[in-house]
Amino acid sequence: MTAEAAPSGSRWRLRAAFGDPRRQIRIVAALVVVTIIYAAFYNDLRQGALRPLFDVLPFPSTNTLIVMCYYAILALGLNIVVGFAGLLDLGYVAFYVFGAYTTAILASPLHDNHVPWWIVVWIAVFIAALAGVLLGAPTLRLRGDYLAIVTLGFGEIMPVLARNLDNITLTIGPLVLTNFNLTGGNIGVNPIDPPILPIPGPWGDELVFSNQNPVASFYLILVLLLLVFGVCVRLRDSRLGRAWMAIREDETAAASMGIDTVSAKLLAFGLGASFSGFTGAFFGAYSTAIFPSSFSFAVSISILIMIVLGGMGSLRGVVLGAFAIRYLSDELLPYLGGFVDEPVRAFGSVLPEIPILTQRLEEFTLTSYNFLLYGVILILMMLYRPEGLLPVATRKAELHGEGIAAEATFGTADEVAEAATAFEASIHDLPTGAPGALPADTDDEGGTGR
Repeated sequence: MTAEAAPSGSRWRLRAAFGDPRRQIRIVAALVVVTIIYAAFYNDLRQGALRPLFDVLPFPSTNTLIVMCYYAILALGLNIVVGFAGLLDLGYVAFYVFGAYTTAILASPLHDNHVPWWIVVWIAVFIAALAGVLLGAPTLRLRGDYLAIVTLGFGEIMPVLARNLDNITLTIGPLVLTNFNLTGGNIGVNPIDPPILPIPGPWGDELVFSNQNPVASFYLILVLLLLVFGVCVRLRDSRLGRAWMAIREDETAAASMGIDTVSAKLLAFGLGASFSGFTGAFFGAYSTAIFPSSFSFAVSISILIMIVLGGMGSLRGVVLGAFAIRYLSDELLPYLGGFVDEPVRAFGSVLPEIPILTQRLEEFTLTSYNFLLYGVILILMMLYRPEGLLPVATRKAELHGEGIAAEATFGTADEVAEAATAFEASIHDLPTGAPGALPADTDDEGGTGR
């Protein structure tokens, strides 16, 4: 890597302005205030004087803001496992299932339980964290691809269980279950009790946080997001956070320095899973219904893409990545589809019959190609900004050599290869027997080559 020259002029002033932590806090606070006002008056703005602007540009709705926020919490949880501890988890959706179905079982007519959500959420967090530890314990010896395969299998198992645990017949001693419906099967669980606060106001005798009251639900999830973000900051700067990062860089070296890698990795799995269970509890209560199809493998991949896009290990980057991916999927693609879908379908209808292609074009919907666009985005990111949109300083320095003296670096990979080639050529050009020259070629038997 080579050291980059210090930026000059307006670029340097811009970086200095946004690099100030106090200025960053003020910017984030201003964005939060603007978002709160925007969510409160979204319907008025959309139906009022700004309606032509809302009809032309894809401004996010309050419901989209809610989805962006709870996906940001999911991404922050997975960032603990992947970004901090360096453990590749492809089955993160499994803990999301635990949180959602815990809420459904304890706060719905399915089993005639109606525990308040404010209690259910802590039970969901505990169950998801316990599941994370139970998954992590037998996989402590696994690394890299092997760990990814195990977590992928776990993530695939849980939605299948949710789909099939609707007709259980079991006998355990005096306990006899016959045709017991635990999860609701394919039809899911509907309705689910939303979070309620007994606060009277213009909204009625009580404040309900559900999809029927998106403004209040947005304020709740925004508070939860800020709370989770603060917890992640404290974890990152704690002794445990430094242990995770040491394990990420070199687990063997971390163990030799006295770090208890077993406990640290189990805590990473448990804490990351707890955030997923926390979000699952909110999702089930906010949507007031859950279905097994909501917890596919694509959810885990989407969250991982958010982390890679924003910058692994970067809390701000992870939140930005979650916002960007959900905005792209929920608002921008449907908006662009309004301009693209019909022309593509018309083009497909006039084409001669081509197997597969003609039917695809005639049924074209831009939103169904969201993962294709995610793949293109990831390729571009790996080529031009592999550290992410808002990377941590250490990873950016590692990839680009920023802040590293030129004398301490060996150059880029191409420069190193070029220097090695030139050095080898200079040695071969020396006469045999000269200082620094290569010895005479020898054959396989040790004799002098002819």
